[in-house]
Amino acid sequence: MNTIPVLRHRFSRFAFGALVGSSLLFSGCGKKPEEQKQMTPALPVMKVQPSSATVSSEYSVRLEGLADAEIRPQVDGMLQAILVKEGDLVKKGQPLFRIDDSVYREGYNTALAAQHAAEAQAAVAKVNAEKLVPLVENKVVAPIQLTTAKAQEQAANAQAAQAAATARSASINLGYTVVKAPVAGYIGRIPFRQGNLLTKNQAQALTTLSDVGKMYAVFSLSEAAFATFKKLYPGETLQQKIDAVPPVQLTLSDGTLYNPGGKLESISGDFDATTGSIGMRVSFPNPERLLRSGNSGKVSLLSNYANVILVPQAATVELQDKVMVVLLTPGNKVVKQVITVAGRSGQNYIVSEGLKPGDVIVTAGIEKLQDGTVIKPMTGASSSAAQTPNAR
Repeated sequence: MNTIPVLRHRFSRFAFGALVGSSLLFSGCGKKPEEQKQMTPALPVMKVQPSSATVSSEYSVRLEGLADAEIRPQVDGMLQAILVKEGDLVKKGQPLFRIDDSVYREGYNTALAAQHAAEAQAAVAKVNAEKLVPLVENKVVAPIQLTTAKAQEQAANAQAAQAAATARSASINLGYTVVKAPVAGYIGRIPFRQGNLLTKNQAQALTTLSDVGKMYAVFSLSEAAFATFKKLYPGETLQQKIDAVPPVQLTLSDGTLYNPGGKLESISGDFDATTGSIGMRVSFPNPERLLRSGNSGKVSLLSNYANVILVPQAATVELQDKVMVVLLTPGNKVVKQVITVAGRSGQNYIVSEGLKPGDVIVTAGIEKLQDGTVIKPMTGASSSAAQTPNAR
C-alpha cells in the first residue's frame, strides 16, 4: 500500500534533477559568446610609414702597418750581435743585427788593393802614351807606336774601372754585415740568437719591422655586395663614390670602438678569380701607436637610406629562409605576409618588398597566431618605435 507514494517521491526527485541540469545547460549555452569574446587576444600593432635609416655593414679585417717589412740577411755568416729587443721602436737606418764581417772585410781590403794596383797601371800607361806624342810629331818614331800606347792606356783604364767596381761590391757586402732598419717602426719577434748561422737565402726572416703610424684594414666584397656598394653612394666615378663614404668605424676584437674613424682609400682594380671578391682598403690614423700589425676586428661601412619601410626585428618570424610579418586585415583578422629584407638598421629590418605605407602589422605575440585569427589591436608609443627617423 506504501509502494505508490515512494515511487512518486523518487520520480519527483528525478524530474527535479533533470530540470536543474537542463537549466544549467541552457544557461551555459547562453554564456558562450561572452567567453568567446574574452578569448580574443589584445596585441600591439603599428602602421608602417616611409622613414630614413642608416645601415651599418660589417666586415672582418686584419690590420696591417703602413710598412710591414721582413728583415732578412743579405750575406752569409754567423750572427755576431743582436742590437735591439722585441717590441723596440727603432728609427730608419738604425742598426739591428751584426753579422761576423771578418771574411767580407778581408775581401774588401783585397779588392781595394787590386783597385789601387789597376789605377797605378793605368797611370803608367797614360805616361807612356803621352811621351810618344812629341816623338811622333817629330817623326822620331812611327805613329803606330803611339796608337798602340793609347790602346794600352784604354785597357789599363778599363781594368782600373773593373777593379773599382769589384771594390765597391765588396764594400756593399761588408756593409750588409750590419743589418739596418729600412723604415721606422716596431721590432717584431726575433727567432734567432747570437751565434746562429745565417744565409741570405734562408726561409725565416730575422724579424719583422712594422711602421704603425698609419694602419690599414683590408677586406673583401662579393660581386653582388660591390654592385650594391656602387648604388648606395653618390658620384659619377668610382673615386667619387669612395670619397662619399662616411668615416668607417673600427671595432676591435674585445668589442671596443676605436677612435678616430677611418677613411676608405682604395678598391682593387679587379676581382679575385678564386674567391670572386674584390679587395677594399681603409686607413686609420694611429698617433698613439695603440694599434699593431696583426690586430683583428671588424669595420663598419655606413650607408644612408631614404623613404624606406622599417619594421622591428622582433615583429618578424623566420620560416624556411623566409622572413614574415603578421599583417592586420579588415575585420581585425591577421594573415602572415612574406617580406624582402634589404638590410638592418639597429633593431629594425629595412623592407624592400612585401609591405606598403599604411599597412598595419602586429608587433608582439605573433609566434602562435594563425591566419584568420581575430585580434583586438592596441596602438601606442611602443608600437611605433620603428617609425623613428634616422634609426640606426
